[in-house]
Amino acid sequence: MTDQGNNNQNISKNPFAALFSSLADAKQFASGQKQRHQAEQQSVDSGESQSESENSVSDSIDENDDSVAEISRSFRSRQELCEQLNVNHMIQRIFLITLDNSDPSLRGGNGIPPRCVYLEEMAADLDGQDWLNMDTIEQALFNRLLLQEPGNHLIYMTSCSVVNLSADRDAGEKRAIPYLYACYQRAKEEVTKVPEKLLSYAVRCRNLTLSNARTVLLTPEIYISQNVYEQLLDLLLEAVRGAQFEEVVEFLDEVIAILLADQEVRTFGEVMVPVFDIFQGRVKDLDLCQLLLYSYLEILLYFCRQKDISKVLMEHSQPKDPNSGIQYQKTLLGTILNISCLLKTPGVVENHGFFLNPSRSSPQEMKVQESNIHQFMGQFHDKLYQILKNLLQQSSETRHLLLSWLGGCLQANMGRAKIWANQMPELFFQMFASDAFFLNLGAALLKLCQPFSRPYSPKLLTFNPTYCLHKELSEEERRNRNVHARGLDKETCLIPVPPQKTVEFAQSYSLLTENLILTQLTLYLGFHRLHDQMVKMNQSLHRLQGTWRDTQLSGGPATELREQFERLMTVYLSTKAATTQPAMLQNCLNLQASCAALLVQLSLGNQGPEHIPLTFPLPALENSLLCFVPEFFAENMGDFFIFLRRFADEVLESSAESLEHVLTFITVFMGNVDRMKNPHLRAKLAEVLEAVMPHMETLSPSATQPIMFQRQRAFSSYRHAPQLAEALITVFVDIEFTGDPHQFEQKFNYRRPMYAILKYMWGEESYRESIKHLADYASKNLEAMNPPLFLRFLNLLMNDAIFLLDEAIQYLSKIKILQLERDRGEWDSLAPDARREKESSLQMFGQLGRFHNIMSNETIGTLAFLTSEIKGIFVHPFLAERIISMLNYFLQHLVGPKMGALKVKDFSEFDFKPQQLVSDICTIYLNLGDEENFCATVPKDGRSYSPTLFCQTVRVLKKINKPGEMIVSFSLLADKIKSHADRHQQEEETYSDAPDEFLDPIMSTLMLDPVLLPSSNVTVDRSTIARHLLSDQTDPFNRSPLTMDQIRPNEELRQQIMKWLADHTQSNQQMGPSG
Repeated sequence: MTDQGNNNQNISKNPFAALFSSLADAKQFASGQKQRHQAEQQSVDSGESQSESENSVSDSIDENDDSVAEISRSFRSRQELCEQLNVNHMIQRIFLITLDNSDPSLRGGNGIPPRCVYLEEMAADLDGQDWLNMDTIEQALFNRLLLQEPGNHLIYMTSCSVVNLSADRDAGEKRAIPYLYACYQRAKEEVTKVPEKLLSYAVRCRNLTLSNARTVLLTPEIYISQNVYEQLLDLLLEAVRGAQFEEVVEFLDEVIAILLADQEVRTFGEVMVPVFDIFQGRVKDLDLCQLLLYSYLEILLYFCRQKDISKVLMEHSQPKDPNSGIQYQKTLLGTILNISCLLKTPGVVENHGFFLNPSRSSPQEMKVQESNIHQFMGQFHDKLYQILKNLLQQSSETRHLLLSWLGGCLQANMGRAKIWANQMPELFFQMFASDAFFLNLGAALLKLCQPFSRPYSPKLLTFNPTYCLHKELSEEERRNRNVHARGLDKETCLIPVPPQKTVEFAQSYSLLTENLILTQLTLYLGFHRLHDQMVKMNQSLHRLQGTWRDTQLSGGPATELREQFERLMTVYLSTKAATTQPAMLQNCLNLQASCAALLVQLSLGNQGPEHIPLTFPLPALENSLLCFVPEFFAENMGDFFIFLRRFADEVLESSAESLEHVLTFITVFMGNVDRMKNPHLRAKLAEVLEAVMPHMETLSPSATQPIMFQRQRAFSSYRHAPQLAEALITVFVDIEFTGDPHQFEQKFNYRRPMYAILKYMWGEESYRESIKHLADYASKNLEAMNPPLFLRFLNLLMNDAIFLLDEAIQYLSKIKILQLERDRGEWDSLAPDARREKESSLQMFGQLGRFHNIMSNETIGTLAFLTSEIKGIFVHPFLAERIISMLNYFLQHLVGPKMGALKVKDFSEFDFKPQQLVSDICTIYLNLGDEENFCATVPKDGRSYSPTLFCQTVRVLKKINKPGEMIVSFSLLADKIKSHADRHQQEEETYSDAPDEFLDPIMSTLMLDPVLLPSSNVTVDRSTIARHLLSDQTDPFNRSPLTMDQIRPNEELRQQIMKWLADHTQSNQQMGPSG
């Protein structure tokens, strides 16, 4: 037998060998303790006696067997021997390192990892010590971390040579942070398993992983070829994907605690900033629908939940230049907010991941893609909301940093709302954060507002709009008073602050107030612009489609047009998908309905804790907070509901309760200059009303009619219907004079939706009765100091009808001439510039003609249904002559000899509907024809009336296949009017030689009710001055202010006129017909 064999045999006979799991373990400890024992022996007196138990162990060992003797000498007790062995094994299991490079077949397999990294240099330094203990582990771990290729130092720890890739990977892990995390996890496991006597050693090993992780992060330069910050991020990323996130978070939280305890080498911020930079670099190019993005968002959520990281994160996110809007987009938070399905580079469709080649996709395919985008957007917005919520719930310092970031961002991007910004897109994108940024920020803030986005929520009433009047505050004041939005004092409010009003500012503002203001400001800067873009793109697509179709019909090249259409369609579909995410729209609807309810409460002067019911007439405004509410609150509300009507109509149908609050808001504010001064904004509320009301459009046979049930019910049952109708007519009148230099052109655009609303209201009994009541009041108070509302309304309605149809006729005549020139080939000989000018003129006249035709159709149509039940005021001398001259003038152009000038090609292209116009004009005549006064007034229109005109009208009615009943009725009316015309002619002959002083100085007609104007001392007929004052409340002769109550009857002159008339009539009768 060899010496090795003898040695093994002797050891096996030693009673202490039973403590070891194998003979190899006993041999390992025996040889390792030899050097230590020799050192101890030098310090022990040679005559010192041994205990009996030790002597008995010594007696049983062969003096020539060094290994067995070593065990006996090295371990004074079974406990010490066992403890040392177990500590060595535990260290190997935790750190996967060893100093023992002996034959694995000699080691026991129990409790030993399959692979370890052999620390060769350290083993050499320890002169053959092949075990690890608590004295050597720290150095051993440090050495292990410095190995650049630990996989090259792997050894088998057991005799099993089966390939074990997992063990190789774990033991050979070269990345410091993941290695230490794995060691931490193994140490945690040991803590739960080891006996009580080894627990302290396991805990020390666990703490070693943490302290070494701290060292790695504080001194990364020591670890060659390792980016420890990337490793930290990768560790989190792998944990998110592998569902081990909580374990990694526990590890990092403990590392952070010891990093914060000692920041002499590097501050905690200096450790985290490189991690943030790597994070930002990785996510900036990710797309909305990439799953990897959501893994990174989970990591960001952890950063925002961890109080110390979140503070550093917000400090790091402060922009380099806080006054530059685009700089906020370049921060970490801004990079996340910029992710969207919108184009990353405006105008560049290439490499865009959504809606490519839309003309080759079916509507169903595009719908599926939009639905997919919406699903991802919902997840994305939820993550953004959680990020903001977590940051707000952290320390007061972190919350202050976030709110300051938001306030500064919004102020730096205020230029987004300026008109010039949208006209200079190149400059816009260099200066301000993107549309995607604001859309996502708005969506996240909307979710934060949901707890109080209920119209009857008592929380709403804690909103304090005096927040908006704060000017420059110090940073400390902003922190203490919770005022982080900036520059709001420059915003126009719903009504001006009364002179001498003392503003009572709050000592501190609630988070609800800040949330609501920041959210509304974000929507104002973001959503409004996207809505505007979508409208313009929609118009451009229609134009391109028409041009493309015309080019194909003419056989011209359409490839470039097709590509242009494809690109624009991609942008449009992407924008529509981004702006119509269902959850975002619902959240916005909740907020806007709640703000509508809130502003109504403020308009009632309610500053209490409970909502109060709305009653009419409204109370007088006293100490109203409306003077502190920025106009963009109402702008946003209007913009949103108009957007829904155009692009997401189905949302309105599912929001009946919200619609009631919107209707109430419109009722209170649209017609009330005391509660909303801006006439343009009040006119916009009419457009909002048109957007939310039921609409039954004429659709193609294959199209599905939108569902209107809920909207119809909301409108029909609206309890303030009379006040809503009055508010609409009030704003119709008020926008005649806005003080704007372009008021004349603007008013027609503002009134356009009002006609549709009036038509719908007329079909609903509660609204119709309200309008009739206004008409009755006006009929009874025609000469009141202030002309009644309905009288002013009718006057302006007729003014519009006269102007619009007259303009439409002029434009159609010009279009007819240009079309004839083109068709005769006269343009062919023109120079290119001259031809382009002709084409441009034709296009411009076409657009203007179409607009004026649409509006004139609406005005005449409105007069047609109003006269069906309202007659008295129309036949009053104040209005009868005007409406009759207007109707006759239009008939003359539509059915008379002049109608040939209007026969342009394709009436529908210019919305010219002569048949409908003739029908509506005849309807008005028939509605009022029962009134003798009206019929008697028709022939007095010397400009356009003639019996022939009515005969021509009857012929046209037959030609356009109007009902026989209508044709017969109009023929009878024509005969009736002709008889009045014969009498009128006789009267004209009678009055032809009337003295000049009896004639109206404005109309040159005989005055039957002369009145004296007080300031100019001029006498005019009452009906003449009454009509004038409807449009202009000044004396027409010297422009002095004048109202109907100031005029005085000129009774003396009236008596003279009456006497002259009587004498003249008697004289004519005496002369007889022959005279």
